Amino acid sequence: MRDDVAWLYKAAGARGLIVGSSGNVSGRTPEGMLITPSGGDPETVVDLVHAALDGTVLAGGVPSSEWAMHAAVYRECPEAGFVLHAHADACTALACLGSGLPAFHYMVVQFGGDDVRCAPYVTFGTQALADHAAVAIRGRSACLLGNHGMIVCGATAAKALSAAVLLETLCRQYLLALSAGTPRLLTAREMADARERFKTYGPAGRGLDHSDR
Repeated sequence: MRDDVAWLYKAAGARGLIVGSSGNVSGRTPEGMLITPSGGDPETVVDLVHAALDGTVLAGGVPSSEWAMHAAVYRECPEAGFVLHAHADACTALACLGSGLPAFHYMVVQFGGDDVRCAPYVTFGTQALADHAAVAIRGRSACLLGNHGMIVCGATAAKALSAAVLLETLCRQYLLALSAGTPRLLTAREMADARERFKTYGPAGRGLDHSDR
């Protein structure tokens, strides 16, 4: 688990999703979560913090200021094994418009619904932000955070990274489409057809993302 969390943190930094201390990652443990420390940087070796979902430190130093948001996602998404929070450029730009990601592209269904919601802005590192994020990510594997950034979860570290990369890519494409005009949104039927199609996509029909780590 420790190696997987460290890998995810460094990989998010290498992809430009996390710059400096503007992001954090965690992995679920039987006792709670293993999370990056407050003020951590993916380019440096960090000591991870083992914490319960109520914030009690079980081992290590000071957990990320967003530990409550990670805990809220684990409570809301029982299938989540890893959580990644970042201030990725396109995700943050769209979130600063107070907008979620609508059904402009069929790949949006990969996050569990016909859109990716945007939680309203509240101060970072607060229980209020954790509560808003829990509502926004309900039934999904990602959400945007108003005037802040994004958060995604995945069953494995690789899937969490894949989700973050996909979300950043789609947000960038949506912003490009907005700059050129008014994007056509897909209908509920078209999104349902895409969702059904993905059930048999890839080797052995296991869907789009079957990576593991």
